[in-house]
Amino acid sequence: MAGQVATNPYRRGYTGCAVCAIVSAVIRTTCRTLFMTDKIALSFILFFIEGMAQISEQNPEIDAQDSSARSHSTAVSRDVSAQEVAAREPSPLPAHLQDLTDRARTYVEAASSANTRRAYASDWKHFTAWCRRQNLSALPPDPEVVGLYITACASGSAIGTATRGGKPNSVSTIERRLAAIGWNCTQRGMMLDRKDRAIATVMAGIRNTHAAPPRQKEALLPEDLIAMLETLDRGTLRGLRDRAMLLIGFAGGLRRSEITGLDLGRDQTEDGRGWIEVLDKGLLITLRGKTGWREVEVGRGSADATCPVTAAETWIKFAKLARGPLFRRVTAKGKIVGPDRLNDQEVARLVKKAALAAGVRGDLSETEREKLFGGHSLRAGLASSAEVDERYVQKQLGHASADMTRRYQRRRDRFRVNLTKAAGL
Repeated sequence: MAGQVATNPYRRGYTGCAVCAIVSAVIRTTCRTLFMTDKIALSFILFFIEGMAQISEQNPEIDAQDSSARSHSTAVSRDVSAQEVAAREPSPLPAHLQDLTDRARTYVEAASSANTRRAYASDWKHFTAWCRRQNLSALPPDPEVVGLYITACASGSAIGTATRGGKPNSVSTIERRLAAIGWNCTQRGMMLDRKDRAIATVMAGIRNTHAAPPRQKEALLPEDLIAMLETLDRGTLRGLRDRAMLLIGFAGGLRRSEITGLDLGRDQTEDGRGWIEVLDKGLLITLRGKTGWREVEVGRGSADATCPVTAAETWIKFAKLARGPLFRRVTAKGKIVGPDRLNDQEVARLVKKAALAAGVRGDLSETEREKLFGGHSLRAGLASSAEVDERYVQKQLGHASADMTRRYQRRRDRFRVNLTKAAGL
């Protein structure tokens, strides 16, 4: 399979794998059986090839592997002239079919988050680069090669050598890299059996040897948050925006991507993850989260200085926002609010910067403090501080289970039930 190469005359410069050729042939045969016209049948073929081409463009490292495979291919030996190819090129697709192709590509991208796609692309690049240095083939997927790769990741020799300062990957990173390899193989029509003993046994040994307790971000308690707010300048647009981000993120128990993904209203942007509605009693946030759509209620605070609703209203008023993203970049030395949505990384940077400026956990060094705080510190702060029934916290955070919510509760009453005394000791 790895040695077969199919050339598509309809997409210039693209060479697919054997799976592309086989699937294309099947589609053609099926279309003829169904008495489809050549133009309609071609649209199905182009749709499949377009998807494979996009994968190739996102992961250019596969080009080197394709080149290696072509050297062993059994492709047609005679040359095809440019005139012959041009003669076979069909007329452009009807506009309505092209629109469907573009929309389908958008849906494919929406099936996973942008962060996941970026991480998987980076992990695939890491894997293929390692394969090239070892003179191994990344495709078709070989469980023994993958087993050696995750061993190299665990030993610190995946990049460079262990004796030259290679840093071993954490167990969670190795698990993500393994998932990325499987996902990328699947997108190319190839299956990687992760249950193969060459992978599963090695991965089990890595977990048993290197697994460490999860590192959780420090929870920001209300007194910490109030101190952080005091470090922000209320007389600047950036200060007003940052105050609103911190307060809404804390009171809503929002993820950083949910904070920056908010719009001023429904259906205002294509990349939005939700919107806000300002009501008399508070802020109603509608979010598209990991578990589907959910509503988050953010009530008004006891004082204007710490009220998330007041902070949002003030930011919207002075930034002169009417529609589009809620939290945007501030340019021209803090004087102009641009149209672009903030990146979710900005939330983590804001939390770190404000926590350091406020002296939160001043008993630790600055380096240690930087590692303690991040975007999740806001969610953990709400979960740890809200003195209400656990069910309400779980709903606010959008967790599917109470166990997940408890992981965010840093200072809950752990010994409320004493089984030692209950047992008579």
